[in-house]
Amino acid sequence: MTTPMHCPGFEAHKNLKSFICKCPNCGEEKEIFSDEFDKKHICKKCNQEIDFTKCKIEAGV
Repeated sequence: MTTPMHCPGFEAHKNLKSFICKCPNCGEEKEIFSDEFDKKHICKKCNQEIDFTKCKIEAGV
């Protein structure tokens, strides 16, 4: 028997991407992962729902 090289859930999550979206109401940044786009997200600062279809993807230089 061999020891696994990584945790058991690694394979299911190794292709996830993370994005930062700013709340359209207050500007607070929220991190979301690619498997969470269909879930409801509430801003922790203003308690409003964040509509990720209105988010902009900003790339650093």
